[in-house]
Amino acid sequence: MSVKNFLRDKLLSIALTAAVAAFTFLLLNSIPGIGYAGVYISSAFIIAQAVSFICEYIRKNSFYRAALKSLQNLDRKYLISEMLDSPSFEEGRILCEITRGACKSMNDEIAEYKRTSNDYREYIETWVHEIKTPISSSKLTLENNPSKANSSLSDDMDKIENYVEQALFYSRSSNVEKDYVIRKTTLKKIAASALKRYAGTLIGANASISADGLDEAVCTDTKWTDFIIGQILINSVKYRNKHLKIRFTGKEEKDKVLLTVTDNGIGIPGKDLRHIFEKGFTGTNGRIGKQSTGFGLYLCRRLCEKMGLSISADSREGKGTSVTLSFPQSSMYL
Repeated sequence: MSVKNFLRDKLLSIALTAAVAAFTFLLLNSIPGIGYAGVYISSAFIIAQAVSFICEYIRKNSFYRAALKSLQNLDRKYLISEMLDSPSFEEGRILCEITRGACKSMNDEIAEYKRTSNDYREYIETWVHEIKTPISSSKLTLENNPSKANSSLSDDMDKIENYVEQALFYSRSSNVEKDYVIRKTTLKKIAASALKRYAGTLIGANASISADGLDEAVCTDTKWTDFIIGQILINSVKYRNKHLKIRFTGKEEKDKVLLTVTDNGIGIPGKDLRHIFEKGFTGTNGRIGKQSTGFGLYLCRRLCEKMGLSISADSREGKGTSVTLSFPQSSMYL
């Protein structure tokens, strides 16, 4: 609160004080024998009012400055009511009551939203687990009855299973810490686990796999990295050329270990490359009959951020794409 703004709000009081002081001075000055009494009384009245204004300004300025500072330091601004001390002036107490009421209402709304969100997430997770059983059963039936038609159906079932997995991991992505177990492993084990999980998709695409430098040790949750690498592999299959080649490369750098998955697919146009991790972005390739949802790589980036990893991509149109996962090294585990 600036002095200028405070005085502007007190213009009416200042004007009335000046008017009363002038009237008192003129009234007393008109009485014979009073002398300088009118000057003294009027001056005392003005000084008393000025001191009152100064004390009021100091008290209110101290309260509002502290309130604004507390607000600036808060990450969640709606918790400001918990930081306010009850002031010594009435309008400040009224303001605190209003703020506490508004914040309580907001907190109630947030609590209700969280409850609804948690209920929905639990439903999605339950639904995903339930739907996995008929999907697995259908895939087994198709495998036991090989035919050209069943092979096509099997590919479609793989796609359905991937979309179901996306739904599950998306529902869990807001609470990774509740289902995140860090263990020491190697890049070789991470790659092998992902390849085993998505073997059907890769075999169907006649993909050839190679690897180099995967003996590096890292600390991560293999279930989540399986999914992330799986989305990268699915994209490689989806945007492949005639003969798909995928190469896993490991490399140790200062304070981190890199795992790069490279394919020889159709690549990503330069104008699209910086947007591929954005939610819902399909790009040029995704619009050419590929039925892209724009969620796979977005979900990979979101999960990496939750786990303290980083993900990046490099690509040349017509030459292929490389996606790199960066695992930070920690002496606590390594």
